[in-house]
Amino acid sequence: MTTIETAELASPIGPLVIAARDGRVCAVEFATRWPRRVRALEKRFGALELRPVPDPAGIARRLGAYFAGDRAALADVGLDAGGTAFQRKVWAALRRIPLGRTVSYRDLARTVGAPAAVRAVGAANGANPLAVVVPCHRVIQADGRLGGYAGGLDAKRWLLAHESALIGRSAA
Repeated sequence: MTTIETAELASPIGPLVIAARDGRVCAVEFATRWPRRVRALEKRFGALELRPVPDPAGIARRLGAYFAGDRAALADVGLDAGGTAFQRKVWAALRRIPLGRTVSYRDLARTVGAPAAVRAVGAANGANPLAVVVPCHRVIQADGRLGGYAGGLDAKRWLLAHESALIGRSAA
C-alpha cells in the first residue's frame, strides 16, 4: 500500500487538495476534481492510504506564498507527476514558460519537438496532475483566447492576472 500525504488548501481560485509521496508532490488538484485524481493515483500506485497532514512536502506553504505574491515560490518544488514520456516532456516545457508569459498549444507543440501534435499536447496539458505548480494555465489558444482550464476560466484569468501575464504575449 502506498501512503499519500494530503491536505486541503483554501486559495483565491478555490479549494485545492495537495498530495505528496515520499517528500515529492504528486498532485495539486481542484477539490471538486479530487475524486477523479484519487482514481488516477490508484491506477498509478495501486492501493492507497491517504494520510491527512498539515503540509505535505511543504507544498501548502509554498502555494500560500505564491498566492500571497511570491511568484517564485513554486520554482524548485520536488515533483512526482508520473505520466507518459510525452506527458512528462510537455509538463517540463510548461515549467519553463516564464512567469507573466503565455504560449499557444501550437507553440508548445513546437517546443517539445512535435509540431504536428497540437491535440496531443492539449491532452497532456489537460492531464496535468499538478495544477498551478506545473503552469498549464499559461497555455492559451493561437488566437489569444483563454481556452479551457480544469479550475474554470475565472481561475485561469485570476492566475494569469496574478502573474501579470499579457494574454497573447508569447514566451517563444
